[in-house]
Amino acid sequence: MKNALPSKPTIGIFDHLDEDGRHIGSQYADRLKLAEACDDLGFYAYHLAEHHCTPHGSGASPNLFLSSVAQRTRQLRVGPLVMLLTLYHPLRAFEEICMLDQLSGGRVELGIGRGSLQAELSYFGISADAVPGRYSEASEIVIAAMKGGKLSYRGRHFELNSVPLTLRPHHARILRHGSPPIDPNRQAGPPRMAQISRA
Repeated sequence: MKNALPSKPTIGIFDHLDEDGRHIGSQYADRLKLAEACDDLGFYAYHLAEHHCTPHGSGASPNLFLSSVAQRTRQLRVGPLVMLLTLYHPLRAFEEICMLDQLSGGRVELGIGRGSLQAELSYFGISADAVPGRYSEASEIVIAAMKGGKLSYRGRHFELNSVPLTLRPHHARILRHGSPPIDPNRQAGPPRMAQISRA
C-alpha cells in the first residue's frame, strides 16, 4: 500500500511584522535571521502579511522585505500572503512579482487577495464599494500578464493598451483562496497578446 502522506513534512512560516516596542530596524534584522534559520532547517516557505497604518503594518511592503529574505536564503520559498491587489496598479504589481521571482531564482509563491480591513483600504482612498471590482480586474490582469507578450485590458478601474511586458517571472506560482495554484510556466507556447475586456 502506498503511503498517502509525504515522508517529509512540509512546514512554512506565516509572519506578521507587528509592532513589538523595539526599534523597527532591529525587528527586521531578527526576522531576517529567522528566515535564514528556517532555510537551514529545511522549512518550505516564508510568507509575510501585508498591512498598512496599523500596529500590524510594519510589513507594509512585503516584496521589499522578501527580496532581502531571498538574498539570504537558498531553498526557502517566499511570498506575500496576501498581496493586496486592491491597493496596486496591476501592472506595477506584476512587475514587482517578476522582480522578486527573478531575484529569488524562481522561489515565489504569491498569495493575492483584496484585503479584509476596510480601514486600511480607506487610508488609500478606496471605498468598500470599489474593492470587489478593483480586486477582480487587478487579479485578471496579473494572471494574464504572467503569460507574457503584450497586454490589453479594458475595465471599469483599469485600462491597458498593448503594453509590452518586458519582465517575466522565473517560476512564480499564484495562490488564491478557493482556487488551485496558477503556474504560468505550465502554459506552453510563445508569448501572445493577452486581451481581456469587461463590460
